[in-house]
Amino acid sequence: MMRIAEIQRTTKETDIRLTLNLDGSGTSKISTGIGFFDHMLDAFARHGFFDLTVSVRGDLEVDTHHTIEDVGIVLGQAIAKAAGDKAGIRRYGSFLLPMDETLVLSAVDLCGRAAYVGDVPFTAERIGAFETEMFDEFFLSVANNAAMNLHLRLVTGKNNHHIAEAAFKAFAKALDEATSYDPRIRGVLSTKGSL
Repeated sequence: MMRIAEIQRTTKETDIRLTLNLDGSGTSKISTGIGFFDHMLDAFARHGFFDLTVSVRGDLEVDTHHTIEDVGIVLGQAIAKAAGDKAGIRRYGSFLLPMDETLVLSAVDLCGRAAYVGDVPFTAERIGAFETEMFDEFFLSVANNAAMNLHLRLVTGKNNHHIAEAAFKAFAKALDEATSYDPRIRGVLSTKGSL
């Protein structure tokens, strides 16, 4: 059974339609109005082997905040919905991803409890039109709405583009591992019997 979620969220600030297939091939169709953000979401889909479509009309005349944060909310909701009851999945995933001079660690636990710890500093206020202070806001929104533990840590790196891209790719790889099936797992991987 394919694990697919379709989410629509409309507010006075944004109108978002998102579809996520956890069992995809890495194809994406992204349109947020923020070029670098589109590039990051495409990298997330491709490297996690997720099929992802995102269409956004946001109040970019204000700034990028609402668009980026709200996409994080909807993506988190889609991850939770697509993962379903989480029976048979590994639950945990981690990845240490190199990109030139940059090295980023991501770790995920699909435990049903929200926590985000980000240690990914930037030295530029923007990468293209993407405001780097929105990096943590995006991943916080994803973690909260997916009810997952998510850790991101910059081990080393100088180039802001590389740092952001390595983080999105590392998250994708960790999430792919966490949502993958292990035939040894019966039900959910928890001493409590539920997640």
